[in-house]
Amino acid sequence: MLTLHKAAAALPKPSRSRMCEFLRSFGFDPGKLFLHKLILGIETSCDDTAAAVVDDSGKVWGEAIHSQTEVHLKTGGIVPPVAQQLHRENIQRIVKEALSTSKISPSELSAIATTVKPGLALSLGVGLSFSLRLVDQLKIPFIPIHHMEAHALTIRLLNKVEFPFLVLLISGGHCLLALVRGVSDFLLLGKSLDVAPGDMLDKVARRLSLIKHPECSTMSGGKAIEHLAKQGNKLHFDIKPPMQRAKNCDFSFTGLQHVTDRIITQKEKEEGIFLINRVDKIHNAGLCLKIPARFAGIQKGQILSSAAHIAAAVQHTTACHIAKRTHRAILFCKQRDLLPQSNAVLVASGGVASNFYIRKALEIVTNATQCTLLCPPPRLCTDNGIMIAWNGIERLRAGVGVLYNTEGIRYEPKCPLGVDISEEVGEAAIKVPRLKMEI
Repeated sequence: MLTLHKAAAALPKPSRSRMCEFLRSFGFDPGKLFLHKLILGIETSCDDTAAAVVDDSGKVWGEAIHSQTEVHLKTGGIVPPVAQQLHRENIQRIVKEALSTSKISPSELSAIATTVKPGLALSLGVGLSFSLRLVDQLKIPFIPIHHMEAHALTIRLLNKVEFPFLVLLISGGHCLLALVRGVSDFLLLGKSLDVAPGDMLDKVARRLSLIKHPECSTMSGGKAIEHLAKQGNKLHFDIKPPMQRAKNCDFSFTGLQHVTDRIITQKEKEEGIFLINRVDKIHNAGLCLKIPARFAGIQKGQILSSAAHIAAAVQHTTACHIAKRTHRAILFCKQRDLLPQSNAVLVASGGVASNFYIRKALEIVTNATQCTLLCPPPRLCTDNGIMIAWNGIERLRAGVGVLYNTEGIRYEPKCPLGVDISEEVGEAAIKVPRLKMEI
């Protein structure tokens, strides 16, 4: 946990003169008064620089985003200092673009909302530093945002969803189930005990070298798995879902990743790809090794013939694991009268929630439990400025967490969501009926 002055020491702040110049480019008039409640949302928690302007009716006036996906695909994963530098280079342009698209002057803003937790420390610091300078110049309130709270509440921008409702947040960095009782009132039912599902899928995609696949070369790992899985047989490999004996709502994906890695290694040996990669390393070390004739036609970086089957099996097992834990969460909440017995709402959000196969698995669960599944559109499932601005609107309306003095504000790379009652869920030991996952 870093205080603001420590973060500022590592991050170059926009100078006062540069910020003034930035504001003058909009014809900024600090004496002008406006009736609309307009929030500028700024998101830099990971590898996307995003900004948006949203009003209190839910209208999105404008947004802008700079994705770093292409850069990080080349490095095989997110490198925090690289992400930080790209945020620095793009944040002013992205904020200006969002305001310009909105045809909104900074003087019309009611407040600025910015992600301050959780996320990559170096990335969070860039957004916070920029936002505080802007707030200081404009003399308006600042609303610090919990990234996962923003994901959870995005659905209320699009649908009339009343509290309480259940939310499943699944992404590259997070995985949790929570009961949402209010704007900042959450009960945590379960979370991943190791890695997030998006992170696991990305690693499997890298292990399969899908970036070399002509149809997947520009896709993120999770998208590549989803795309390739359509061409595979999910039952070709028998991969068991994790934690089948644990009667709680926690998740685990490391074991699934290790099982998949063993399958890939075995298939590489069978097809000679493992040997080719080993030979390449030996040659790079200045040594020579003759390749057996039966492997002579295999090229470095070749995709396994069974890659689509592996992708389908991993995706199916992931979907079944997520669905079963979610099913138990619904049963627990209904048993404790935390959700209505009929017409309860399950919201699935986060980058992995844009996977349509996983959505279909969740639909099977909600149909069996007389619930309604709601998902934001895919573009709002991934990180964006709209969800941050909307969370700001929600907090402004509720009068929760609106700061008029930003002294001592900090960013928090690790921060739980709500009150953790996962032990209570485990103690309930609810048995989940078996459902046919015919997707």
